[in-house]
Amino acid sequence: MWRLCVLDDVTSNPVTVTVAYQVLSDREADFHSWGWAMLGASSRQPGFLGGGVLVDREAEWHVVYRFASEGTAQAWEDSADRAQWEARTSGFARQTERRSVRGSKVWFDSQTTAPRAPAPPPKWKLWFINMSAVFPPVLLFNLIVIPYLGGLNPLVRTLLLCLCVTALVTWILMPRLQRFFKKWLYPPLQALRGRHKRRTA
Repeated sequence: MWRLCVLDDVTSNPVTVTVAYQVLSDREADFHSWGWAMLGASSRQPGFLGGGVLVDREAEWHVVYRFASEGTAQAWEDSADRAQWEARTSGFARQTERRSVRGSKVWFDSQTTAPRAPAPPPKWKLWFINMSAVFPPVLLFNLIVIPYLGGLNPLVRTLLLCLCVTALVTWILMPRLQRFFKKWLYPPLQALRGRHKRRTA
């Protein structure tokens, strides 16, 4: 996916920025999509030379981008657009380090087409995860709770069922199921992580 090259024809003093992030274990695909979308926005800035999203070990991710000069790099760093993109990571990633290097000649060749973010899982897989999360609490509620609520209005019983089930699914069952099945839901992302680990071993 990446190639290393030597840019002998760069006459300016380019700046490479590397930003490290800690990403929540069940939000890696969201971060991967965000990283490439952010690089797409930065590519519209003057002096942009390329960039990439890399994963190192289990939860250390890096967004790397390069500008033709310190001035063009600083303009992007100080822009409101970049600040808005950075704010979007608050729900799934935390920045741990930011480094800028001037004049480095070794860089990732971004002249080829950038890889796309992993596609969302097939709908049948999402259906299976949702059913696995919803069916157990609905069954238990009907077997254990409903017999004691027979005197209540059907509207109230249905409301209680919905409140209990959606709370269990949202905060307890769904996050655990997504973590358990993440390799099955996002095999392209896991393949990307595996290739990078083999490359850095």
